[in-house]
Amino acid sequence: MRHARVLVLAGLATAVVGAVAFAQTTVAPLPDNAPVQVAPLEIDLTKTSWGDATAGQAKASACAACHGADGNPSDPQYPRIAGQSERYVAHQMALIASGQRGGMAVAMVPFVQGLTPQDMRDIGAYYATQKAGAGLADDGLIADGAYKGMKFYEVGQQLYRNGDAARGIPACMACHGPSGAGNPGPAYPHVGGQHQDYVARRLQEYRTGTSTEKDPALFNIMAQVTHALTDQEIQALGTYLQGLHDRADDAASATAPAAHAAPATTPAAPPAPAAEPAPQQS
Repeated sequence: MRHARVLVLAGLATAVVGAVAFAQTTVAPLPDNAPVQVAPLEIDLTKTSWGDATAGQAKASACAACHGADGNPSDPQYPRIAGQSERYVAHQMALIASGQRGGMAVAMVPFVQGLTPQDMRDIGAYYATQKAGAGLADDGLIADGAYKGMKFYEVGQQLYRNGDAARGIPACMACHGPSGAGNPGPAYPHVGGQHQDYVARRLQEYRTGTSTEKDPALFNIMAQVTHALTDQEIQALGTYLQGLHDRADDAASATAPAAHAAPATTPAAPPAPAAEPAPQQS
């Protein structure tokens, strides 16, 4: 009987020691607190002066890897920023730095978060002085559907220049201009010559109708414009804009050699009037 009592007491002691050892070696779980909320970066472009293009060129060195040295990238997934207005470039950089733009723009965050608002305006001023290039528009015939028989770029041309009143789609040129040069006042971007892939991706983002911008006024304009566009129409707009350029650029290029060959005493001829812009065709 005494032996049994000793065994019971020994068993209890072993259990207590084991529990203490377990308690000492077990890591208590951390409380499930909410994630740390980081305040968004506030960027006030109103407290800046006009951008300095010379200073902006030096500050834009990191941009060249994706956008090209002069803002005309060879990779179509990156947008042309040559010829964009200073205000538009600075505004987009501010949106990206403050986390208000998603998609592929997120990749730019590390490059712009260290910039001051004045840096952004300087960089914008530099790209505003650069000449925007243009590509080729797809002139292949559409085989079926509502646009059967039309050239692919002509669908985009029709929407850009005339819109579609029946579906509530205004003409794109009302804001972006007949040659796609944009409007620096309300910061409507230069879209002539823009890469098709980039145009299509942005139009699809606008068509979703959702934005994380604090002031989505400009976004909402584009959301309303694109809400009824089909995928085919978006691609057609992209290819039309890719080839859109001012015919005066072609005239200047054609007369440049002759101008250089002319004697110094010959007065320069007045510039030819700009004709209606049209896309280059493949």
